[in-house]
Amino acid sequence: MSRLSGLPCDPKGLNSLALAFVGDGVYDLIVREELVCKGNRPVKQLNIEKVEIVRCQAQAALAEKIEPYLTEEEADVLRRGRNAHVNHAPKNATMGEYHAATAFEALLGYLYLSDRVDRIRELLSLP
Repeated sequence: MSRLSGLPCDPKGLNSLALAFVGDGVYDLIVREELVCKGNRPVKQLNIEKVEIVRCQAQAALAEKIEPYLTEEEADVLRRGRNAHVNHAPKNATMGEYHAATAFEALLGYLYLSDRVDRIRELLSLP
């Protein structure tokens, strides 16, 4: 799968929060697709399951899990995302978790805009 819009985009020129904005949508879509493909069930139940998977703490844990497998370029994107200047945190997360989740989303956004969806799948399938 490649990017949906097909518009030219250089993710290296985007700030971490813009990358995280895209990455949030990418991850949400991946999770929704996975849940729906696992079996038909009420949308309310699907949403409950999705929220549990995409919540800040879960994304922070994923960032920590994949970090040892990242290339130098990917690790730099993750690091920049972690250091992004955010103005708020969700009420049920620490600032550390929020920064890690932002970093995770920035990495997904970067990979998606780099047309590297297969790499996203690879990282998300790590044990």
